[in-house]
Amino acid sequence: MNSAALTLLSAAASGGQAPPAWAQFVPLVAMAAVFWFLILRPQMRRQKELRSKVDGIKKGDQVLTGGGFLAKVIKVDDHYAELELGPNVRVKALKSTIADVVPPGGVAPAND
Repeated sequence: MNSAALTLLSAAASGGQAPPAWAQFVPLVAMAAVFWFLILRPQMRRQKELRSKVDGIKKGDQVLTGGGFLAKVIKVDDHYAELELGPNVRVKALKSTIADVVPPGGVAPAND
């Protein structure tokens, strides 16, 4: 009796067709598409905007450095920017370490 039941179950299981092999990759492709559109693409857009801001730095702009310092730009070179952190405190920084360019009136409060 046991072998008859196993024979019936194996016949029923083998009667159905297996899904095509490419169907196994559909979830992976879908996850990659979601990852691209929700994470990678917005990040690349932000990096491009920051790069264009940093390339457009000119004398007198106020910038935020990677270390968190607000500074005024005194002189700009191809790779370096001379920054004034305070009265008579000047530093030379790589342009790639500039985290943001602060607009001329500062940042608007979050509750406005």
